[in-house]
Parts: sequence; structure tokens; C-alpha cells
Amino acid sequence: MTLAMRTFLSLICVLLGSFSAHFANAAEEKQSRPNILFIFADDWGWGDLGCHGHPYLKTPNLDRLAAQGTDFQRFTVASGVCSPSRTAVMTGHFPARYNIDGHFAWVPSNQKRGMPDWLDVQAPSLPRMLQQAGYSTAHFGKWHLANDMIPDSPLPSQYGYDRYGAFNCAGEQMPVHEDAANAIEFMRESHSACQPFFINLWIHEPHTPFHTVPKYEWRHREMNSRNDQIYASVISHADDRIGQVLEELDRLNISDQTLVVFTSDNGPARAGGETELTLQYDTATGAGWGIAASKGITAGRKGYKSALFEGGINVPFIARWPGQIQAGHVDQQSLISAVDLLPTFCEIAGVELPAGYQPDGVSQFKTLQGDVAKQREKPLFWKMQSRWPAAPSRPYHWVSYAVVDQQWKLLTNRDQSHVELYDIVADPLESKDVAAQHPQVIAALKKRLIDWQATLPSQPSGDVFSNLRN
Repeated sequence: MTLAMRTFLSLICVLLGSFSAHFANAAEEKQSRPNILFIFADDWGWGDLGCHGHPYLKTPNLDRLAAQGTDFQRFTVASGVCSPSRTAVMTGHFPARYNIDGHFAWVPSNQKRGMPDWLDVQAPSLPRMLQQAGYSTAHFGKWHLANDMIPDSPLPSQYGYDRYGAFNCAGEQMPVHEDAANAIEFMRESHSACQPFFINLWIHEPHTPFHTVPKYEWRHREMNSRNDQIYASVISHADDRIGQVLEELDRLNISDQTLVVFTSDNGPARAGGETELTLQYDTATGAGWGIAASKGITAGRKGYKSALFEGGINVPFIARWPGQIQAGHVDQQSLISAVDLLPTFCEIAGVELPAGYQPDGVSQFKTLQGDVAKQREKPLFWKMQSRWPAAPSRPYHWVSYAVVDQQWKLLTNRDQSHVELYDIVADPLESKDVAAQHPQVIAALKKRLIDWQATLPSQPSGDVFSNLRN
């Protein structure tokens, strides 16, 4: 072999070694970035956990998650109903910035309420930010950032998901109980590819209709109340599916590399009064039991779903990340919001926020790690379309606006003719209205609210309207 040939082969070996090292380092860097599994329940009340003292519900897998992580008991979502809460998680913004003040329904209802027909595809999107940074992204379960009755609405894939299976969206509706199996398959594929993943597991339970399965009804066959049996059945089924996903993380040996968060989009639903148990049909999920079986509890919080009192917005929030988040801890002080999730997840993933983007929330990474946040850096605002005066059967569902700043929470009807004030830090159950004692605080918070209202759009804009509009 000539000297030139030997030199050439040596150079090839050096180059191959460099390429191998480069790809090995790239693979190692990918693997070092944490996976994120975000479990978002639907209408799951603060009290609907065994570890929160529920009198008969059993949630061993979520209790295990809490034992291995931290239970943040002061977390609030950005609305008392579904679609606005999901908008806040996706965008890091208050949903009122998109005129999304209620759930997405069929087009005439959206139009009547001054809402768009779907979340703007051009809005900031958490999965898109992670996808562009190299994460493998997926969504399995409820969508409801549009509606299955709006066939020309964008599909979840247009918001930054590599894969999805969903319901309450356009196109084919994924069966509600196939969420965990799809998530497990996606985790396996991402892990085999040495790709960090972000998965939305947005489960249906315990929203109506209640789709019971014989196995879980049999598990609760000794219960005297049929309504309680149905509710316990669907909660147990959801907890088991969550357990399957957690077990797969263990089997893949990636639990230590995965942040798992469990929370809910709002508080538990309740019938307005005595209601007969009947079957109902949902165009997205099919037939199941109706709202008479909605037996979720708030553990002393006022109001239920669609209220801006704590019963409607203060929901479970459990976070586990071994080695990063303290195990078996309960945080009763930190005021974390759904609008904080986007900046928090991006910081954890090492993803810079896009230039010019300003979230309404703040990263709570240090809070998750145990740095108790006694006061928020930014105020929180809520807007809903609520009835005034309140209906006798729904005494806490009159609030149209709310603001939390420092330790204070102000609640007001649409024209601010009636307000209530609570020291939300000292009085998390809102048991004592202190408005009469703090007129200066009320004046300051009213001004904050008016200033915030001035930043909101008067009507939806962008490509957010269905061709079905008149």
C-alpha cells in the first residue's frame, strides 16, 4: 500500500470517528433532555383523589404519583370551563385574549357568544415550540379547541403535534378509552429513537357522558347509590389507564428522565338540582350516563364547574420528576396557574421562548423544585360569561371577572356593581368576604381589572371562523 493510500485511509478513519462521536454526542444530548407527560383530566374535582381524602373513591395510581412527587394544592386553571382552560395551557395566555370565554360548541352558539370557532393556528403553541426544538410531540384524548360539529376546523396536527388521536375535533373521533394505549406506543417509539417526547394525555374522565365498562362497575358493585357507582367506576378506569402509562415509564427505565404532571381543566360538574339518571348521547364520544351521576367534590371550595370561585378553578396538580421534584411533599402555598405551564415546560426542556412572545404566566420551574412561591410575580385574570343576579340553584356562578394580585382575590359581576374580596393566601376556601374592610384594595384591584380589560380584543380576529357561519 502506498503512502498516499495509507494517508487517505487514515483520514477516512478520522472522519468516521468524528462523525460517530458527533452522532453519539447528539443522541446523548437528546436523551439528556427530559420527557414531559402532561395528563389533563376533564371536570376532575379537587377532592376526587384518595390522597385528598375522598370518602369512597380509590385512586391508587394517582396517589402513588403524589407519593413520588409533590402535591401542589393551590394550582388554578384559567377558566371554570373546558376550552378556555385548554387555550391557556396551549398559549400561555389568558383565554380572553382570543375571545375564548366559554366552551367551543356548534357554529351558531359560538357566533351568538362572540367567540371564534377554534383556537387560531397562528397563536403561540406549546407543542410547536417543543417540536421545533427537537421534541417528538403527540396529543391523545380530548381536544375541544374546536368541536367535532365544525368539520372545517383545523386538526390538532396543525398546532405542532407529530401524532394525535383525539375527540371533540374535526375528522375521525378516537375512542375515549384508547388514550393510554396510544401514549404508550408513542413513548416506546420515541425512546427507541432516542428522542425526547412531549405527550398530552387529555383524558375524558370524569366528564359526561359517563362511559362505564363492566369491569369497573363490578369493582364497585357493593355501592348503594347507582350514581356514586357510576362516578367511582369512571374515576377508577381513568386511574388504571394512568397507572398503565406510569408502569410503561418504569419498564422503559425512563421515569427518572420524565416530568409527569396531572391536573384538571376545571372543577367538578353538578346538576342544578335533583336530576333523574338518564342516558345521553355526545356526538364526539357516544352514549353514556348523564349529569345525575356527576358526584365530584371540591373539599369545601365554593362552587363547581363554570364558577370562578375556587371550586371551579382550584383543581388537583401533582408533579413528579425524580431527583428534581421532592417526593411525598405537599405545597399549600405556591400560587401556580395554567398560564405558567408553557414557560415552565419550555424552561425545563431548555427551549427559549420565541422572540416577541410575552406569556401571561411565569416559569415555575424553581417552584416545582421546592422553592415555595408565597406571592406571584404577575397578577392573574379571569373572564367568563356569567349570569347576574345568580340563580338560586347556582349561588356561586355569578362572577364574570376575577383578579388575583399578591394575597388578594377580587370577584365581580359584569358591570362591577357587586364585588367580593378574599385574602386568598390566608383564606383559600374563600370563607370570609373582607370587601368592607379594604376599600382601598378594592379600588386598586378594580383599576387593575379595567386596565387589563382595555388590552383585550373586542372581537375575534384571524382565520378562526367556519364556512358554516351565515
